[in-house]
Amino acid sequence: MKLIFIKKNFLIYGGAENYMKTLMDCFHGKADIHIMARKWAETPEATFHRINSISLSSFLSMITFNMNVCREIKNIKADCIISFERTTCQDIYRAGEGCHIEWLRLRKKIDPSWKRYTFLINPLHIALLRLEKKAFSDTKLIIANSNMVKSQMINHYAIPEKKIKVIYNGVDVKRFSPLNAENYRTRVRNELSISENAKVILFVGSGFERKGLGTLIRAASLMKSEKNLRLVIIGRGNINKFKSIAKKCGIHNSLLFLNARSDVEKLYAAADIFVLPTIYDPFSNATLEAMASGLPVITTRNNGAAELIQDGEEGFVLEDLTDYAALTEKIGKALSSRESMGYKARLTAEKYPIEQAAEEFMKSMSGLIPYTKEFHK
Repeated sequence: MKLIFIKKNFLIYGGAENYMKTLMDCFHGKADIHIMARKWAETPEATFHRINSISLSSFLSMITFNMNVCREIKNIKADCIISFERTTCQDIYRAGEGCHIEWLRLRKKIDPSWKRYTFLINPLHIALLRLEKKAFSDTKLIIANSNMVKSQMINHYAIPEKKIKVIYNGVDVKRFSPLNAENYRTRVRNELSISENAKVILFVGSGFERKGLGTLIRAASLMKSEKNLRLVIIGRGNINKFKSIAKKCGIHNSLLFLNARSDVEKLYAAADIFVLPTIYDPFSNATLEAMASGLPVITTRNNGAAELIQDGEEGFVLEDLTDYAALTEKIGKALSSRESMGYKARLTAEKYPIEQAAEEFMKSMSGLIPYTKEFHK
């Protein structure tokens, strides 16, 4: 059996790449695996095909990548084509990025009116929406990573429910574990010059604007009773902008910015709670990683991972993105109930190991490739 996976950048850093790698491991020795990518980290069990794209702009890069990958696929007779990107020539589309049309709808609520107008004329948004509609309409099977995303596909594009299968992102429950605290908590805090008695709030996510970092900074500034509070921020974004916000709020000395790291499990071990007040996240891998690490988590209803959280048990789910006072209150409660909430968070995360997610994905393929059933014997 020959399988093709499509992933523009396959670099084994992000959650989607780890998920895809685990899925490929399930097929190792049972299928001839090919990967269509622009950049990649070499993986022995797969044959890579370089797909070029014009990198002058995000718009051109996206359009030409789709065009070239569809052209290349015609030269390879595959039993099944699985895409992790918004492309138009796959049998299965894992919609890990959710619905762009929903992201624009939410942005209209918070962006100034002049910026909303640009959504209508920006070629990137126009192309994304066209590709998204075609990907949803033409793909035989869509894998959504949350019921939230499934509902958005149905509401915005009238996609038949029977075409959509919900499979939550899984997590490596061995790598992300409360046991890491024994080895890394003190060591990492010492490396970062954070005292042992400091209350550490961890934020993990690239795209600070979308992930709600500004909301977290403003909420943290209201915590007057916490004199030894530290915000550790991991990811990529406009650091200077958010340093400026923190300075205006009077907490700039409490922030520590770190680049994306391959050893992020050590940072979870050094933290007390995890907060991601995201504007839109189809399913935040970081949220589930934090839960697996035994941290209470606070996020918003616009995060698909919120479906795994019982409010007040594993953490809290915010309904209002701009209610800084409510977030401040939840942070205080999570810090005071760190051990009990973290314990429940870990128990919930254990129900979603990444191997199980990959196995569910493989089983869902049996309708398209009947002889994949033999893998489950």
